[in-house]
Amino acid sequence: MDETVAEFIKRTILKIPLNELTTILKAWDFLSENQLQTVNFRQRKESVVQHLIHLCEEKRASLNDAALLDIIYTQFHQHQKVWDVFQMSKGPGEDVDLFDMKQFKNSFKKILQRALKNVTVSFRETEENAVWIRIAWGTQYTKPNQYKPTYVVYYSQTPYAFKSSSTLRRNTPLLGQTFETHNSTTPLQERSLGLDINMDSRIIHENIVEKERVQRITQETFGDYPQPQLEFAQYKLETKFKSDLNGSILAEREEPLRCLIKFSSPHLLEALKSLAPAGIADAPLSPLLTCIPNKRKNYFKIRDK
Repeated sequence: MDETVAEFIKRTILKIPLNELTTILKAWDFLSENQLQTVNFRQRKESVVQHLIHLCEEKRASLNDAALLDIIYTQFHQHQKVWDVFQMSKGPGEDVDLFDMKQFKNSFKKILQRALKNVTVSFRETEENAVWIRIAWGTQYTKPNQYKPTYVVYYSQTPYAFKSSSTLRRNTPLLGQTFETHNSTTPLQERSLGLDINMDSRIIHENIVEKERVQRITQETFGDYPQPQLEFAQYKLETKFKSDLNGSILAEREEPLRCLIKFSSPHLLEALKSLAPAGIADAPLSPLLTCIPNKRKNYFKIRDK
């Protein structure tokens, strides 16, 4: 078993609460009942994980096996994610297609891999006529990041697909094109709803209120006008080490600790303005970032008061 696969499985198992571990492993159905009976689930979790990794190595688990375990964990904890719902619409006079799951999987994967060289796609079907799709994105030059995937839940013979919210917003149009190409539909129409798959109206309301709050704060901070073009901002930090513990080497240090942080972008202020609405940062942003236009400088030195 590849080291990256072993690490992937290890990280996934560590996320699973001990009281759910046996249930999820049985749903995974990769390790046999006899193999699971050799594991002492009452011992420390680190020991449990090591034993399970050893069993996976014996069975030569693949990347797809590891991805399926991650999908099952996500299914158990789907309520912890924020989901966007897309509605697909047929063109005038088009009939509903007969759905072939095998054809759908092959087509979906080929379309994505044709558009983006480094991408891994995994599927898991459920009893509700739904297919869970896990997509790990890479770039033309980097391997797929297995720890920042996108999940899509598609119910066959319905016009709806649900996508987990992700910081990789640039890949959303590609997903839409993939569904469009396979289903011969008009482009996906994003409803932009922060909701889980059960469509709990309270969750919809909470996310609408939160999005409005973020939008209001962003507007108050940056205004409606285009931001001045700035390519970088630099912060130099000088601070004394502080600790309640006595006898620390750093506590005896007289010289301050120094750190240099630099933010760069072709249009830094517009990038900062988009962070909170995109869900990448909380609103409001730090005054150290938002004060740049008012102070009219991009070099800052931060010292202890």
